[in-house]
Amino acid sequence: MIAFVRGHVAAVTLSSAVLEVGGVGLELHCTPGTLATLRPGREATLPTSMVVREDSLTLFGFADDDEKQTFELLQTASGVGPKLAQAMLAVLSPDDLRRSITGDDPKTLTRVPGIGQKGAQRIILELKDRIGAPISGAAAPVAATGAAPWRDQVHEGLVGLGWPARDAEKAVDAVTPLAGDAPDVASLLRAALRTLSRA
Repeated sequence: MIAFVRGHVAAVTLSSAVLEVGGVGLELHCTPGTLATLRPGREATLPTSMVVREDSLTLFGFADDDEKQTFELLQTASGVGPKLAQAMLAVLSPDDLRRSITGDDPKTLTRVPGIGQKGAQRIILELKDRIGAPISGAAAPVAATGAAPWRDQVHEGLVGLGWPARDAEKAVDAVTPLAGDAPDVASLLRAALRTLSRA
């Protein structure tokens, strides 16, 4: 298995990054928060988790080992595959997930597209004794991307996480006043997700 990848960032898309390692471009699927820290042309090191299927080998990249371990643990719950686990980490930090699971808070988990009340309760039941206590401390800083078409990026990110296009558009409109002169796409995406979770 591939535990981590170190190389120059060749490309960053809305859902993945390509790192050049020894002349080979490896595509890593990442959360928006992780992608926002990557810059094309710069070197990066990302912990990785490989998901093997009959018809595919998929690499998922993470900001740190805590995010990677949480991703792998989430998949041990019935009904949680890699895409849903990644969506959970896009909406909630590892500590937020630990708090909601150990604190028996299904409402927080239902903020993730694809998780209903019953699914949230099942995840809590299966992981409560294994996920551990929150590791206090501030969330990892998210660097500004400086991307001009931020509206499209945030909209596509929301749709990619499972929200309907119409709801995504409303959320983008709601966070427009926060954009300012140097919009931070990752922060705006998180704000849009919060807007949708309150709706």
